[in-house]
Amino acid sequence: MSQSEATQAENAKTMTIIVTKGSLDWAYPPFILATTAAAMGVDVTMFFTFYGLPLLLKKLDLQVTPLGNAAMKMPMMGMHMTMPNIVAMIPGVDAAASVMMKNLIKKKGVASIEELREAAIESEVHLIACQMTMDLFEYDVKDMIAGIEIGGAATYMAKALKSDVNLFIGWSARDGDHSCAGFGAI
Repeated sequence: MSQSEATQAENAKTMTIIVTKGSLDWAYPPFILATTAAAMGVDVTMFFTFYGLPLLLKKLDLQVTPLGNAAMKMPMMGMHMTMPNIVAMIPGVDAAASVMMKNLIKKKGVASIEELREAAIESEVHLIACQMTMDLFEYDVKDMIAGIEIGGAATYMAKALKSDVNLFIGWSARDGDHSCAGFGAI
């Protein structure tokens, strides 16, 4: 048995991730965690609901907004600069911030969300699209990428109740920044 196979056997666990956000910055944490865990031999399920569901659309047009994100500091002019909320409210700033972020991602050699999503599929990560959210926002399965499962809260819960690790990646009103809350036995 190779060292890689031994590591995968040692780490053989299950993990679920609830994906509720679909902006460029919020798409990275769940896909990075899912693909990393899958590479470590973890059986991963991602449940896409509400604003996270569009991450399963065939065509992605991800944006990022600096509005209300006090922690968003972009490297510019040799330092890290924060954009004041008053500036972020000006029309076109979200588009400019999105272009800047995408350029930075490409310049630094970070995988795109499309690449991470493909890696998740190749790693056999289970991708579940929330049926209720599809109905609510009038999405059709033909608009989604191939290989996803359609299911509801009961589908997710059936996986989560048997899982070693359950993650919800969300926003904490306490600190105004991204946080990751995990529950379950690790």
